[in-house]
Amino acid sequence: MTALNEQQTKFAQALFDAYTSGNPLHEADWDDTVTDDNTAYAVQDQVMKLKGVPVGGYKVSLTSKQTQQMFDADSPLYGQQVDSHFLPSPATVKLADQMEPLVEVELAFRATEDLRPDDRLDDLMHKTTVAGALEVPDSRFADWFPDLSKYNVMADCAVGGLVVYGQEHPTASLFKNVDELATVNAQLFLGDRKLDEGVSREVLDNPLYSLQWLVKKLASRGKVFRQGQLVSSGTFVLPPKLVQGHWLVRFDHGLGNVELTVQ
Repeated sequence: MTALNEQQTKFAQALFDAYTSGNPLHEADWDDTVTDDNTAYAVQDQVMKLKGVPVGGYKVSLTSKQTQQMFDADSPLYGQQVDSHFLPSPATVKLADQMEPLVEVELAFRATEDLRPDDRLDDLMHKTTVAGALEVPDSRFADWFPDLSKYNVMADCAVGGLVVYGQEHPTASLFKNVDELATVNAQLFLGDRKLDEGVSREVLDNPLYSLQWLVKKLASRGKVFRQGQLVSSGTFVLPPKLVQGHWLVRFDHGLGNVELTVQ
């Protein structure tokens, strides 16, 4: 495991303090504190340790070429999330309790048994449930999107905020084969106005590839995607800002709707 130096340890504490206080950090104060993937994930691990609760699940970010280019990356990255930040739909939150939140449209998978790095895509279908999801990414940094450095995104638990998820279904019962997971369409509404729509192939060509990437990446860091844990697998659309109102995502393939009211 990567050992943190004094400044990196202070960085982890500052991220945790911002998480608990809602007072954002400024990236210029932490320039060049983290300059490689392993250290960024080590800072993230320390932030999670400071939170003092078990990992409830994960989020996967940078799952399209467009978002990878925005953050000067060539692969996805993951963030560990606390269980209390996964909310069943319909959910209600207060905008004042967030920092600089956005909105993403995703599929969420929950493991029905521990997932292994040698699992094939078909194995993952039979070891998970699937649900539509509306993710609210958020950062402990001010003015973070889309200018925050990749390493600071990683250190900041992949800018994890909230994940609102819909009704869960056994993945293999809802989809006949792996390829069908790439054809889920979703429409994002704010009130009566449709803001955007997207398709699941935007997520690494198939969200199951995102899940498989995560399981392998965790294994490379000595971690296991455990039974019961949930992952938000990557966005179908470029995220708008979260504002007050009623948010709705309509999914096809029998996934139903996901609703979030922001007060």
